[in-house]
Amino acid sequence: MHLLGILAAVDVQSNSVERTFSHLRAVDGPEPSTAAPLTLEDLYRQHRMRLVRLAILLVDEPATAEDVVQEAFTGLHRNWGGLRDAQAAVGYLRTAVVNGSRSVLRRRKTARDYTPPHTANARSAESLAMLTAEHQAVVNALAKLPPRQREVLVLRYYGDLSEAEIAEATGISKGTVKSTASRALDALQKAMAN
Repeated sequence: MHLLGILAAVDVQSNSVERTFSHLRAVDGPEPSTAAPLTLEDLYRQHRMRLVRLAILLVDEPATAEDVVQEAFTGLHRNWGGLRDAQAAVGYLRTAVVNGSRSVLRRRKTARDYTPPHTANARSAESLAMLTAEHQAVVNALAKLPPRQREVLVLRYYGDLSEAEIAEATGISKGTVKSTASRALDALQKAMAN
């Protein structure tokens, strides 16, 4: 009976995470269509805010997230001639944002090793007002996860990516994506229970 109770709790937790990220995806609106050939300006206009929100979920600072996305677009501009198509550009940008967020988190960790830890930045009142108490609890617990677990959950439930797409964006195997997502949901459940 104890095992069934744990499985039920994990299922409830997974549903809560999925609801929170579905809510955040709804704020973004539908994914822009890439049927017609796109210019760099079109990609910027259509995907910038979605990528900024993705980066915010990974690095927890709006200004830093905007810098990460700007660097991703700068890199795309440098490599524009070597792209296959517009869809490849969106994948390039997503991967660049994930990698840029990782770099930011590594730099933060290095900085913490040399200076006393600082207090975490508080979320803006506007962003907290948009979330219900349940959603706030999920986002707060998400911030406590290790970076890779956070990346996988954000890309899965907020980015609505498949395991294969997550593996490509993060540079890990599909099996690692599955196990990381499972461990991340368990850790999220424990963090929300406290």
